[in-house]
Amino acid sequence: MLALLHERPMHGYEMIQELEQRTGGIWRPSPGSVYPTLQLLEDEGLIVAEESGGRKRFVLTDAGRPEAEAAAQNAPWQEYGAENVSQAQEFRDAAIGIMDALRQVGFNGTSEQRAQALEVLTETRRKLYAILAD
Repeated sequence: MLALLHERPMHGYEMIQELEQRTGGIWRPSPGSVYPTLQLLEDEGLIVAEESGGRKRFVLTDAGRPEAEAAAQNAPWQEYGAENVSQAQEFRDAAIGIMDALRQVGFNGTSEQRAQALEVLTETRRKLYAILAD
């Protein structure tokens, strides 16, 4: 949040959109994590909320500027290079494809086909954890 505010004042929802955009959709923080974080930063005196058009826009304080400068030097979205974003999108596309196929088997498959699909899913889960174990 501080790294974003280092660039310009923003609304909470705008920060969520910025983070999603800068990470190619990989990281979209929830309002349930963003707004409490903003409140904590405000409580610590690093930011202040300015009311504008019925919405809160967050601005750095003098105390928050050095913290924001440091955060901007190592902004979390910098780790999401084109290769990471591309791979994450491939993962997401594959997962969506799997869920679509699973839905079709679940709704249209026979009892035997659903049992086979369950075996494939169980084996796949085991193999994925084995990858991490290596």
